[in-house]
Amino acid sequence: MQSRTSPSRGPGSPRVTGFYDEDTGSIQYVASDPDSRRAALIDVVMGFDHRHARTDTNAAEAILDHVEREGLEVEWILDTHPHADHLQASAWLRERLGVPNAIGAEVAEIAGLWRDIYNLPGAFHVEDEFDRLFADGERFTIGGLDVRVMLSPGHTLGSVTYVVGDDAAFVHDTFMQPDAGTSRADFPGGNAGVLYDSLQRILALPDETRLFVGHDYGTDTREEPAWESTVGEQRAHNIHLRGGVSRADYVALREARDRSLPLPDRMLHVLQMNLRAGRAPAPEADGRSYLRIPLNRF
Repeated sequence: MQSRTSPSRGPGSPRVTGFYDEDTGSIQYVASDPDSRRAALIDVVMGFDHRHARTDTNAAEAILDHVEREGLEVEWILDTHPHADHLQASAWLRERLGVPNAIGAEVAEIAGLWRDIYNLPGAFHVEDEFDRLFADGERFTIGGLDVRVMLSPGHTLGSVTYVVGDDAAFVHDTFMQPDAGTSRADFPGGNAGVLYDSLQRILALPDETRLFVGHDYGTDTREEPAWESTVGEQRAHNIHLRGGVSRADYVALREARDRSLPLPDRMLHVLQMNLRAGRAPAPEADGRSYLRIPLNRF
């Protein structure tokens, strides 16, 4: 698994290692305080082969190996939102490490949408699956680093950005790399105008803030995955926003682009697990877990 480290810039600045999951184009992060060696795991992937409905822990185990090699102590397991294209490792990591897992408080609203889609009225009690449901503006720490939670909806109703220390923000499915633009906003509860507002809120951070994105798929001219930029670079060069694009023009561009995109190939499988922090549904009488797929819904 390809990885790359963005070093700390000094006091108040986290050391960040990103791990690229080639199967889904997802980036997983270890953000650590160099002084205390305390760390958070962000958006870690559980392997899921949708063709055979099989799970594995290979990516999560590789990240735990990195944590052990670096002598880090994990304090938090964080997700930015319930992911539609990969299975979350949150529940597995929580059980393995015995540390709290967390996500944004508005995920409860997302759960309500998907209870209806799956026709599972008694499912997805997110308050039982996550130890903390962070509200907009809430703060916590990773070692000696302050972390601020910033609600960043648009891709989903309840996406959050984690602003860590003085110069790092984990911006999930809002921005992509400047040469790739921004993330889609057409899933249930998504909204391109709301996403534009979230993008502008992130762009209000200091220019030198490092932005760590949730996905990269390369471009026609760039094969190697990349996942770090800065606020200043995004403002100047993002192909969907540079030049001061208006909200109306952005919405028209984003909605036209989204109409051309298929659903992620594992979305209907993984969301009913990710709203359980990546846990499979309770086993049935034969001891196996089963997923529910709505026909002709999308």
